[in-house]
Amino acid sequence: MMKTLVITGGTGALGSVVVPRLAREYRCILLKRDQDPDEVIEAVAPIYAFVHLAGGFASGTVAESGDTAWMSMINANLMTFVTGVRAAIPHLERGGRIVAISSRATLEKPAGITPYVVSKSALNATVEVLAKELKSDGVTVNALLPNTLKTGTAAGVPLEDVAEAIVFLLSSAAAEITGALIPMSA
Repeated sequence: MMKTLVITGGTGALGSVVVPRLAREYRCILLKRDQDPDEVIEAVAPIYAFVHLAGGFASGTVAESGDTAWMSMINANLMTFVTGVRAAIPHLERGGRIVAISSRATLEKPAGITPYVVSKSALNATVEVLAKELKSDGVTVNALLPNTLKTGTAAGVPLEDVAEAIVFLLSSAAAEITGALIPMSA
């Protein structure tokens, strides 16, 4: 029987590549924006992994970004993870996995995209703390930090490479990797 994954952001550009790749080895349940995470996860439990692809991007400096921009980035990049993972934790199998997509910008912290960098940095901190909280349950928690993703003609990390990195983090070979923030660049 295939292990079950719950995936956020499965219908976006990254999800359009990641989900078909994961579906070769796992039963993939897409958690959509308008769905209650508890209801979806309880209906398919137990689950092997929670894969967080959801997120958003907005540019802006501290001075020019209003409260709406800040809250939008916090909600898209942090709270979608927190809400989903809180629902997932009680239903994760021992030895399960949590994988999130963050951003290499959290390491470089460029000017001009402050709400984005701050929200993804908060995601990173949550991943690191959660890894410690779930270690005794044998659950690993990691984040991939790609720079710009290659979509259309834009240069960046190929979506297929991100998919393969997720496959690795879900595998038994990655059982001892937890709390890692793994940079990816093209």
